[in-house]
Amino acid sequence: MNYYDEIKTTLVKNENYKKIKDYSKNKSDLNAYYEVGRLLVEAQGGEDRAGYGNGLIKDYSARLTEELGKGYTYTGLSRMRQFYLLSTKLAPMAQQLTWSHYTEILPLKNIDEIKYYINISLALSLSKRDLRERIKSKEYERIGYKEELEQPQVNTLIKNPIIIKSNLNEEITEHALKQLILENMDSFLRELGMGFMYAGNEYKIKIGDRYNYIDILLFNYEFNCFVVVELKVTELKAEHIGQIMKYMNYANKHIKKPFHDNTAGIIICKKDNQFIMEYVSDDRIFATTYELVNSN
Repeated sequence: MNYYDEIKTTLVKNENYKKIKDYSKNKSDLNAYYEVGRLLVEAQGGEDRAGYGNGLIKDYSARLTEELGKGYTYTGLSRMRQFYLLSTKLAPMAQQLTWSHYTEILPLKNIDEIKYYINISLALSLSKRDLRERIKSKEYERIGYKEELEQPQVNTLIKNPIIIKSNLNEEITEHALKQLILENMDSFLRELGMGFMYAGNEYKIKIGDRYNYIDILLFNYEFNCFVVVELKVTELKAEHIGQIMKYMNYANKHIKKPFHDNTAGIIICKKDNQFIMEYVSDDRIFATTYELVNSN
């Protein structure tokens, strides 16, 4: 079998098909690149012979570039090989994503990380640029995603640390931290995770004969619950837990409706303190740290 001719024929057919039926070109790309990847693996004598394949791919790339023009680099053909091998593990591959999406995802090594970015791209209809930014910010590592959780909770969607854009280099106050968040609320909600919506800030509540203020009040439509957010520029302390529990209980009694689930709480603090969180019995409270990143 002449693998080079088969690969060339597949690529030529794909280019012709895209010109005729533009609306289906993404599906055509994925099918063609899958087939090229399969042929490359077979030409190498199997997926375990990647070393031999390096020279073969370089040779094919040079010949295809000479005969068909630009677009068939060594890296490009290697990505097609990776795409085929990934497809054998994750079949069927999501054809709602474009080849551009997959070129961002394919360099990743961890299969669970790859699954996460495929799923989040589908769920949020991410553009290639949005996907690239999430990968660059190491979102998967910060969210601590675990696919085996059959019933994900709000805390499975919260990243650690939260990245907050800032032009400030010095230590900041809780008020300044809140202002940074409010000025970039859309970015903050995306950074928190899926399903969060803004409901208010400095939300006034009365407990006993005293007025208190919830730093930020959110609603999560994925879990049908209000979310109390408290900001701390220190390490997590025991009194922070008591404070947010009071606010959550108030929200359950006076803010949420009967058809809402129980209120959740998020404490955004300067550092983790796992010792304290380890002994918190209320599993609706989640702690995450924040990291200031220059917005320029």
